[in-house]
Amino acid sequence: MSRDLLPGVTGVLVLADGTVLQGTGVGAVGEAVGEVCFNTAMTGYQEILTDPSYMAQIVAFTFPHIGNVGTNVEDIEQMSGSAETAARGAIFRDVPTPPANWRADSDLPTWMSRRGVVGLAGVDTRALTRVIRETGMPHAMIAHDPEGRFDLEALTAKAKAWSGLVGLDLAKDASCLQPFTYDEGLWDWNGGYAKPGQPKYEVVVVDYGVKRNILRALTSVGAHVTVVPAKTTAEEILARNPDGVLLSNGPGDPAATGEYAVPEIRKLVDSGKPVFGICLGHQMLSLALGAKTMKMEQGHHGANHPVKDLTTGKVEIVSMNHGFTVDRDSLPEPVVETHVSLFDGTNAGLALKDRPVFSVQHHPEASPGPTDSLYLFERFASLMDQAK
Repeated sequence: MSRDLLPGVTGVLVLADGTVLQGTGVGAVGEAVGEVCFNTAMTGYQEILTDPSYMAQIVAFTFPHIGNVGTNVEDIEQMSGSAETAARGAIFRDVPTPPANWRADSDLPTWMSRRGVVGLAGVDTRALTRVIRETGMPHAMIAHDPEGRFDLEALTAKAKAWSGLVGLDLAKDASCLQPFTYDEGLWDWNGGYAKPGQPKYEVVVVDYGVKRNILRALTSVGAHVTVVPAKTTAEEILARNPDGVLLSNGPGDPAATGEYAVPEIRKLVDSGKPVFGICLGHQMLSLALGAKTMKMEQGHHGANHPVKDLTTGKVEIVSMNHGFTVDRDSLPEPVVETHVSLFDGTNAGLALKDRPVFSVQHHPEASPGPTDSLYLFERFASLMDQAK
């Protein structure tokens, strides 16, 4: 990690403390600022880079071989938009490999270039991961210039000046602009995405930056899904007479988004309707119930996280992506903790004892997987059955 650029360098990552990682620029030419996190997943890099929960972040992949399945038009998690409302940058150990998969319609660097994702390859991602583990997720600038022209002092100053994610409401930008319905089911091997059957439930999804596979999972358990913007009021949601309401994942600080979302979530809880929260939705539900959230040093980002379901005693391997967490010591009555991370003991789920309300920190809809927690959508459907 040096400030002296080597010959042939076309990409850099400049941390706010002045540290410079140099290598080969990949994807879009230009620069982007963000918080650097590491992701330990071995698969699903396209889904990761299009997850709105990564908005204003630069993702360092710990798995060294990225790119071998290419990209395609189906495996995009965000509903619309570019890298502005998803991951801003990506860091790889090696230059992404050419695609070798029957579903691929593009290679990763070309796809990143079209999307506007700035990438850096050829760096020691293990060393970077260790820095994050020891000192937390740094603010940084990632830059790509085929001519190798970088103003390191200016990039350092921009990284230092970035305010970071604390206090930042990003959900309003990641959310849809108007309500819409969604009718695509989960992907089936060699058959593509399923067509919905006759719906059994009306579900309203509050979009704080929702992933497509959450909507697919809902459709696959019999829901007719209507997605509404993040700032939709509880009165507008309840006027649709839903059987249940899902609070989606999303980016940013839950306390900041909660300024307008939490009062509406309280009204939804008080309505008696089944409510299911995921990730940011889980965090804001906890705030609505009287708990607190806090920023994590390194967060949880990966598809191999062990979580214990305290209601069944089973341990599941799940996908996680969050830099904030619910303070488990702040959970008030009648809230009960339902899931816990076996990595560090942080909260991973909660429920109300006296109402059909529950949420999880991890992603039960994880695409491409793991699928250990898909049962939670069945649990939501069961609550809607009981409420009818």
